[in-house]
Amino acid sequence: MTSNTLLTLSRLGYLALVLLLGGWFIGQGINGEYTLLFSLLWVIPLLLPMKGILKGNPYTYAWASFILCLYMLHALTLLYVTTDALAFAAIEVLLIGALLIAFPFYARIRGRELGLGLKKKSDK
Repeated sequence: MTSNTLLTLSRLGYLALVLLLGGWFIGQGINGEYTLLFSLLWVIPLLLPMKGILKGNPYTYAWASFILCLYMLHALTLLYVTTDALAFAAIEVLLIGALLIAFPFYARIRGRELGLGLKKKSDK
């Protein structure tokens, strides 16, 4: 798979996740289940890597996976605990799982194309 294909899939998946979770948490805030401030606090970490993800920065793709882990915990907990939002939780788990695979692969492939990476220690 080429880096351009992974970039496109990753961007689409990320934007779908932002829309899905943004709609979910803001909807929960409007319905009164969460306060609106609490809902915004859930959405803000997801928006932090947006600039680098849209630009295709491999470094951003590498560290954005750590932020996705927070949302994966939310999704798995929701999947285990609830019966009302089972479909939402399943979609969230699948989407984040796909992004947790696509993000590091893109970062690795694109980083190699750009010559980025850790330098090997030379023997002296």
